[in-house]
Amino acid sequence: MRESVAVVHDLVSRLQPGDELEDEHRSAALTWLSGTDDVFRRVKPATPPQHLVSYVVPVAADGRILLVDHINAGLWLPPGGHVEPGEDPALTARREIREELGLGDAGLSPSPIFLTITRTVGQDHGHTDVSLWYVLSCTGEEELRPDAGEFTAVRWWTRAELSDADPARFDPHFFRFLTALDRAA
Repeated sequence: MRESVAVVHDLVSRLQPGDELEDEHRSAALTWLSGTDDVFRRVKPATPPQHLVSYVVPVAADGRILLVDHINAGLWLPPGGHVEPGEDPALTARREIREELGLGDAGLSPSPIFLTITRTVGQDHGHTDVSLWYVLSCTGEEELRPDAGEFTAVRWWTRAELSDADPARFDPHFFRFLTALDRAA
């Protein structure tokens, strides 16, 4: 197993699933990581057809969650992106939060707190993302410099606003992530 894939395997193996679906995703990811070194997206959008993603969920001190309305996906998502070949997913998280929102990484969780496997939808050809979800602790008052080429909007959501929102407009695992976030607190 290539060293960069072994790092990801170790990250995934240390995650404690919070529900049956996360346990299934963790098992599937570990099997996939043990069976291939081709886990990094090499050609946009879908080569290989399954690859790694690092999400970063900014969480304000008052509990608000920052999400981006992603142009291609047409969904409210955490910022993040595909892990480059050989890149550590934590470095991807740092790079993406800086590139997409202009935020620093001082409050970034050292490891992901959640894992999902999702067949993407969007304007381009679909593919499967194996996503590691990191948390970025923030004040909620940081100056944001969003990437207008990727997002139609960026906003902080309260838990009350999220509970009233249409779940179909969010990552299909986002509301399960909120449960994982509560467990990690």
